[in-house]
Amino acid sequence: MLPEEGHLLRIFVGESDKHGGVPLYEWIVRQARERGLAGATVLRGVEGFGAHSRLHTAKILRLSADLPIVIEIVDSKEKVEAFLPVVDAAIPEGLATLEKVQIRLYRSGQVPKKE
Repeated sequence: MLPEEGHLLRIFVGESDKHGGVPLYEWIVRQARERGLAGATVLRGVEGFGAHSRLHTAKILRLSADLPIVIEIVDSKEKVEAFLPVVDAAIPEGLATLEKVQIRLYRSGQVPKKE
């Protein structure tokens, strides 16, 4: 069960970024799962740029192997704050933002038994 007020950790990295030979976004999701965070989603961008202002795009004429990746993780403030040092140590280049969110639903899909 999650509290009504939670926090959203949004991490921006490149698709080709690695950690220990594994795509960084996969590593982050696995770490979040191992630490019991409520959930994580990876979104692949079609175009974007970062600190170096280098454009990364999925346009047909110029296929990029390094498209923008956004990892979103929502949980309680305490759990997200505890996870931040793990992320910080693994990301040599990227951006992470944190914002307060209202959690309206969090369901596993299991129907509770009626008594």
